[in-house]
Amino acid sequence: MQRLTALRSELETWQGLDRRLNDLHEMALLLEVEPEEELSSEVDRSAEDVERQLEKLRFSLMLNGEHDQRDAILSIHAGSGGTDAQDWAEMLMRMYLRWAQAHNYKAEVLDLLEGEEAGIKSATIEISGAYAYGYLRSEAGVHRLVRLSRFDAAHRRHTSFAKIEVMPDIEDTIDIVIRPEDLEVDTYRSTGAGGQHINKTDSAVRMRHIPTGIVVTCQNERSQIQNREVALRILKARLYERELKERERQQAALKGEHVEADFGNQIRSVVVHPFQLVKDHRTGFESSDTTGYLDGEIDPFIEAYLQSQAVGV
Repeated sequence: MQRLTALRSELETWQGLDRRLNDLHEMALLLEVEPEEELSSEVDRSAEDVERQLEKLRFSLMLNGEHDQRDAILSIHAGSGGTDAQDWAEMLMRMYLRWAQAHNYKAEVLDLLEGEEAGIKSATIEISGAYAYGYLRSEAGVHRLVRLSRFDAAHRRHTSFAKIEVMPDIEDTIDIVIRPEDLEVDTYRSTGAGGQHINKTDSAVRMRHIPTGIVVTCQNERSQIQNREVALRILKARLYERELKERERQQAALKGEHVEADFGNQIRSVVVHPFQLVKDHRTGFESSDTTGYLDGEIDPFIEAYLQSQAVGV
């Protein structure tokens, strides 16, 4: 149903653009017959608006990864730099919360560990909305801040680091479906204690799940039906555990290898002294608007990264 809702919304967007273009075309034809300055200005404004919307849709085509449509789990960890690094981590949390608000995403702080003097040691934020992970995956890595420290009595320049981890919010519910044709079931005579009945009937059950090769057996119950039910529950539990391990493996792959939040590992640097500069070291994109950036205006950096990935840079 979620997939259906997303597709319906996408279809309505394109249909709405199609209707607007048809209307603009009819208005343009009318202007050829009866020129009117006010109507001409309205057509120009509408055409520019359609062009901007088309550009956004063109950009969204780059968000075609397996998990790009999902919500995002964003974690912030203070790195080297002491109290300054913890303050930097809190600045980043504020930045991402403001970014989420500007995009009408729901943001919820799931976990927060405050620093001893100031800032935070770590935080985990759930950001919910269409393509939240697709956009935010570009932020994963080490972020560096260079500034005059407000925690240094001599007011010297300090360099601080924080690490951002971004993972898709994969649903916790694992629905284990076992098809009858995927099962190979054998019965045999139970062994061991249990009286005359357990030794005279083929009540024990051996169940093999063909796709995975998992085999479970049960002979503790008195009837074959009971043993079959228990074996099926055990098989479901085994399959559930197997799926959990696979999910953990996928999450680890998406999280990436461990990188220390320290010199030489940064993906992006923010410098507020002795000059104003934000630079992404992967794409080379930079801006001198550090205030806007720290207020959540990070879209140009996200777009530059996604475009570089699209062209294989």
